[in-house]
Amino acid sequence: MKALSVRRSVPRFGAARVVSSISQRSATRVGPLTFGEIEEPTQPGPGWERIDTSLSGICGSDLALAEGRASAYFEDWVSFPFVPGHEIVGTRGDGQRVVIEPVLGHSARGAVPPSPEAAPGDGDDYRHLVTGPLEPGIQTGFCNSTGGGWAPWFWAHESQIHAIPDSLSDEAAVLVEPLAGGVHAAFSVRDALRRGDLLNRGPVVIGVLGAGTMGLATVAALRAHVPEADVIVGARYPHQFAIARALGAVEVVRSTDLAAAIRRRTGAHVIGRHLSSGAHCLVDAVGSSESISASVSMTRPRGRVVLLGMPADVSLDLTPLWHRETELRGCYTYGTETLDDGSTARTFDLAIELAQTTGAERLVSATYPLERHVDALAHAAEAGRRGAVKIAFDLRRGN
Repeated sequence: MKALSVRRSVPRFGAARVVSSISQRSATRVGPLTFGEIEEPTQPGPGWERIDTSLSGICGSDLALAEGRASAYFEDWVSFPFVPGHEIVGTRGDGQRVVIEPVLGHSARGAVPPSPEAAPGDGDDYRHLVTGPLEPGIQTGFCNSTGGGWAPWFWAHESQIHAIPDSLSDEAAVLVEPLAGGVHAAFSVRDALRRGDLLNRGPVVIGVLGAGTMGLATVAALRAHVPEADVIVGARYPHQFAIARALGAVEVVRSTDLAAAIRRRTGAHVIGRHLSSGAHCLVDAVGSSESISASVSMTRPRGRVVLLGMPADVSLDLTPLWHRETELRGCYTYGTETLDDGSTARTFDLAIELAQTTGAERLVSATYPLERHVDALAHAAEAGRRGAVKIAFDLRRGN
């Protein structure tokens, strides 16, 4: 079958990294991502089903791969060659429409889960990600054994498969995976607020820096799961302002004005490059040296900064973390969340609910066939400037 795949090639990764600063299209053409015939993956074992891809999104980590900017950290957690694509809606053999929770958890790898109800992303030991019957891979879309969404079909384990209702369009369903990331970030914020009993002690201010797919997903999730908070968003483009407001932000400003907006709402003073107080929590949906430093500067002492944007090599002065006792918390994928009544729910299930109530399909701006991957990746890389949010590959018959 014809698919997009990534092969281990130091020269191609290096060429893409150099060229990406000039042209994303050229980076895709010379980089490690290729389109052509691939060897079809064999069924990994019992409990695995073939899923025919309908839509598969393009995310920031996919762009980093195509542009040769992916962190070297992941070299030991993937297996080449692999088919990218982890934001997926597709159909199983009986025609049922499903979305895929891409983390290759304990069950998928033949290991004992940390609990009977554990989600694929749960657990405090990641050895299973590189052991068992599968080749190494943190997720579907990064593992040679499973395939990924940038192909007509791939293998998914029963622990990864979530049926979706007929009322949820494919365009909304392909947003479930990023929405799950936003839900997980929202619960990280919520846990920090409840730990300090802050929700019962006056207005709570949450900042979100960045209004791409992940930032907007977080705004929607915060409105659903931390409704007591005032969410202020720092965005770059006009369409992001409108969508962030529609999803529940009380105020949307330019990213460079976010500190001033938080200062006005909290009554903080400016001391050098930092606020004296600031947001109770700040979600960084960008993931650069500059954004992390800015997020710390806008968060009140003993507050939490949630790193939702995927950073690579960054430079950060840690003195403010020490002086302000700021918690810097990573937020990777999803798992199991604890609800108000003490019960638990899988993040993905909460994301499916959120996709049905937020008009998630509005975030899908354009779709492309696999053959037009150069155009698709260029559109995704320039999404903000072109008034877009999410770009996806469309593998439905007749498209």
